[in-house]
Amino acid sequence: MTQEKANSPTPTTAQSEDLPLTIGTHVLSSRLILGSGKYKSFEMMQESVAASGTQCITIAVRREKLYDGTGRNILDYIDCQRYTLLPNTAGCYDAATAVRCALMGREILKALENPGADWVKLEVLGDSRSLLPDPIESLKATEQLVKHGLQVLCYTSDDPIIARRLKDAGAAAVMPAGSPIGSGLGVANPNNLKIILADLKREQKNYPVILDAGVGTASDAAIAMELGADGVLLNSAVARAGDPIKMAVAMKLAVEAGRLARLSGRITKSRYGSASSPEIGVISDRE
Repeated sequence: MTQEKANSPTPTTAQSEDLPLTIGTHVLSSRLILGSGKYKSFEMMQESVAASGTQCITIAVRREKLYDGTGRNILDYIDCQRYTLLPNTAGCYDAATAVRCALMGREILKALENPGADWVKLEVLGDSRSLLPDPIESLKATEQLVKHGLQVLCYTSDDPIIARRLKDAGAAAVMPAGSPIGSGLGVANPNNLKIILADLKREQKNYPVILDAGVGTASDAAIAMELGADGVLLNSAVARAGDPIKMAVAMKLAVEAGRLARLSGRITKSRYGSASSPEIGVISDRE
């Protein structure tokens, strides 16, 4: 037995019986998707990604985003045989630009022979301050990219109406924001996330809804999964952490714990206490 296998945790019965995350034609056993930006170095990104256990890494496909200040290419630090790359249109503010970037990403990954060439994480932002999505341009871009044959994972607000519109437009997954990108505020509106989940899964139980943006720490990821999200996509919470590698491990465990808690079913909340030990047969101190 190798040392790696010896140190690997044995999956619980619940984990082994859980279905993998399926997004369009892609199947992922890890429900954590990790971004590749904002790290202090490509080496730190490489180690953090490995520690997270993810199978899927997002990369910005605008050409200048592939290189660091010294001219090194980020793709030289990502094992394209090990990870499925998810190209994203980060930094786009209109549908036309987002569509161009998405198609560029497809060609880049085709050249790398990476299976991520047929999908895209679509971001069309409304303004540079809030980094919230533009719902009209996002919908327009989704419709166009679906016609181009791409599987679209669309970043959106926590508005249940636009989430429904995106699904109806053919998005392979809807990715509502927990809170603004990089804010670290967690799931700011859990009720809206619940509404989105209930609505989009009413007719298609396994339709993927992935929390994207706003995660600040491990408990945020666990809460999203407990609420019913199928996965969590994050970047800043790991890349900007004091110790990105340790935080990557924390996020891995949080996503797994939240998923198990969701599958297990939490107890009903009550205004009053309920003894965990039976009172019948217990000798009273007054006797």
